[in-house]
Amino acid sequence: MDSYFPATYEDSRARFLRDVELLHPKWHLSRLESHPLKEHPEVSIDWLWAEPRVRENLVMISTAEHGIEGYAGSMALKIFMDEFAPRLNPENTGLLLVHAINPWGMKHHLRVNPNHVDLNRNFVLNGQYDPNINPDFKLLAKFLNPQRPVRTLSAEAVPFLARVIKNMISPGKTRVQTASLLGQHSNPKGIYFGGIKAEEETLVLIELYRAALRDYQNFVQVDVHSGYGPRYQMTVLVPPLDEIPSDEAAQKFNYPLVQKVDADEFYAISGDMGEFVYRLRDAEFPEKKVFAGGFEFGTYGDSLPALIRSLRTTILENQLRHHGAANPKAEAQVRAEYEELFLPEESKWREKAIADCRQAFEGIFKSFGLI
Repeated sequence: MDSYFPATYEDSRARFLRDVELLHPKWHLSRLESHPLKEHPEVSIDWLWAEPRVRENLVMISTAEHGIEGYAGSMALKIFMDEFAPRLNPENTGLLLVHAINPWGMKHHLRVNPNHVDLNRNFVLNGQYDPNINPDFKLLAKFLNPQRPVRTLSAEAVPFLARVIKNMISPGKTRVQTASLLGQHSNPKGIYFGGIKAEEETLVLIELYRAALRDYQNFVQVDVHSGYGPRYQMTVLVPPLDEIPSDEAAQKFNYPLVQKVDADEFYAISGDMGEFVYRLRDAEFPEKKVFAGGFEFGTYGDSLPALIRSLRTTILENQLRHHGAANPKAEAQVRAEYEELFLPEESKWREKAIADCRQAFEGIFKSFGLI
């Protein structure tokens, strides 16, 4: 089971490159491409194009948009390449498999890229990175971005809980959630910073999307994430611009938990990559059919205490990165909490993640007539 979850970015990339070789002979044309990061050439975004004789359908699997989440993504990519790619029709269905959208973050076990940008808040079609997009973030700046070294979890726990309770009373739970998760373009050292321009990694993906939508009639994507939702139930995510309601999608995919990426069902995101695909389609390729969904493997859980713990971990890790730790014990504790938020070591969690991944792939690909 642990063989599905590689230990390092290098191990994950090496496995992907080996598995690509096994897929080459099945497709009419295939090529492996790579984009080393300009300032960090030791890591790269790697992708496989496997092209059919008739370019009708394209299946895209992408991982590690949030760096550290790429280890769960590597598991899903392995399952797809071993068990589902061989079942596709290579005459009319192509592949676009992307290993590590944010390879630097994956290597260093961080969500952000080298510029401290959350790439899933960076996909803005019109290039207008509005610093006023999230006024509640500015309102709660002192709470969300403490300007001091982190202390041990025991020292942080009670004061943090007191601040959470205070802010949930006023301005309220909904505004705290929006402030912390929507994304923001005003504070480069703040949590969920979406950048002030399109990042290098974002530009690479945009060109891949344009090529995919230009050349194929039907586009189906699964982008893999971890960290939010029920601990033992992966969530299939559907961007809000997709017309299908979540309950209808759950029935169509034969999968128990499907949610729209909006404030009512999941949480709202500004600069979301999946939503970007629909906006790009509408603007440049209106005749094409698109499903740009995602997998979200929950870790802490979806109870209120779990959500508070997740927010605390996010704030403390960001604080650690910018202001350091009061002592080595505090640093070790925060890093351990951060790992648990995105990649639990528990066997039960990993086994269920693998099972959910298989079930969702099966349901999605069958629903689109691909297997």
